[in-house]
Amino acid sequence: MAADAGESVRLSVVIPAYNYAHLLRRAVDSVMAQLRPDCELLVVDDGSTDATPQLLAEAEALHRPGFRHLRQDNAGAAAARNAGLRLSRGDYLLFLDADDELLPGALDAVCAAVQAQPRASVFLGGRVTRRADGREKYHPPPAALAPDLCERLADYLLRKKIGMGHGSTIVRRELIARRPYPESLRGGEDIPVFAHLFAQGEFGTIAQPLVRIHKHADSLRHLARDSDGRMALLIDEIFRGLPASCERIRGAYAARRYLSLFRIALRQGAYRRAGRHWREAVRQDARQAFALRQFRKNLKAVLAGLLRRKAA
Repeated sequence: MAADAGESVRLSVVIPAYNYAHLLRRAVDSVMAQLRPDCELLVVDDGSTDATPQLLAEAEALHRPGFRHLRQDNAGAAAARNAGLRLSRGDYLLFLDADDELLPGALDAVCAAVQAQPRASVFLGGRVTRRADGREKYHPPPAALAPDLCERLADYLLRKKIGMGHGSTIVRRELIARRPYPESLRGGEDIPVFAHLFAQGEFGTIAQPLVRIHKHADSLRHLARDSDGRMALLIDEIFRGLPASCERIRGAYAARRYLSLFRIALRQGAYRRAGRHWREAVRQDARQAFALRQFRKNLKAVLAGLLRRKAA
């Protein structure tokens, strides 16, 4: 039994959905199977053209109370998440992607952590990633965070010591309301939100894995569509409003992002675009572009591109 309209809600789970009807039921069922009286599930249909509206109507008839859904014109994942934020009643928010699933016991673990760590406004939980071939890997939350904001940011953006993602990050509602998802971005919109949480709240951890994240072709397709302009917009959004001392991280992070685009373009055989991304990576931070670890990745991508070109 979930919360009625007049009852207090501790946690709102928000799922933005766009043309994922074939996967959305799994996500919805994973939440509803463990819904508590102090939790709710909201699904925002971002103008889907598949069977998503019918699926959500059936789910609402089956699961009420505790389940609500909203349909809006297509405006992107950031706008859908912000719509869910406005509709939510919970003290805390957990955003779940439509192609992922909460693991059994996740909501109990979150609510227990909120009660045990009342000073924390952000919680980082464990997560499991599953590849298309069925292989899984567990990613625990960080054991501790650096006391310095810029070091935390570097651990998140550069060193990958802090894993933050939808399904395993729980945030006080007012923190997201203060800095909502940037609707100008149509990809990577979670990164600025997560980056700014380091400057706003005290962190708690949940060792239990909360979510299974499914890696598939659509997960990577958004990166391939990133243009130089969109990438610059993302980087500006991440660092906007952060202390000036954190600007030292900006060039290195930008170079890493452009190197990723460079490798994707090579694998696709888009050599002119790859060259443009490479030049921009060098301009942002040549040390990153020629670092040994990056060099190995780049060499592998170059060889893959050459093999593709030869096969064509």
